[in-house]
Amino acid sequence: MRNEQSLYFDGFVVDDHGNIRIPVLKEINVLGYTIDEVRQMIEKRLLEEYFTEAANLFVVVKLSGFRYTINGEVGAPGTKMLFQERVSVMEAIANAGDITITGDRKSVVLIRQMPQGTEMHTLDLTTREVMQSPYFYLQPNDYLYVKPLPQKTLGTGTTAMASLTSIITVLSLLGTITLLLTR
Repeated sequence: MRNEQSLYFDGFVVDDHGNIRIPVLKEINVLGYTIDEVRQMIEKRLLEEYFTEAANLFVVVKLSGFRYTINGEVGAPGTKMLFQERVSVMEAIANAGDITITGDRKSVVLIRQMPQGTEMHTLDLTTREVMQSPYFYLQPNDYLYVKPLPQKTLGTGTTAMASLTSIITVLSLLGTITLLLTR
């Protein structure tokens, strides 16, 4: 019996033109079809050309891996690959080392390439409604960007206490310089 992960490595590759080359079926164009539609297409071709209607066919069609890119305020930014068919925004972020302390969980941008152009959607991960969003689950080659919190943008610190400490340090330095120059 084969394990789940071996199915991702022992399959057929879709070329740049959307074609799969299967030895007995030759070339099948799958561009624009869903995984289930491709499975049905292969089963139909096998039944028409090699088997009878009574044959009990079992065809498995899976993505070879789920690729996405994540940047911004995460632990390990970069292009990632997961060997599963469905990946949520939460799983993608967890796989990238979670959002850092300076990351804005209310402003995660999803960039998706569509045939009609690029779509950008901002997700607020602090609400339950995000799980009902049509953008909660990623599509292959999606790009996620976790924006920094405003205090990081200003460069004053990662938390309110760090910002306050930075301001007090600058004021103390200015006071010390003023006292040294006036005496």
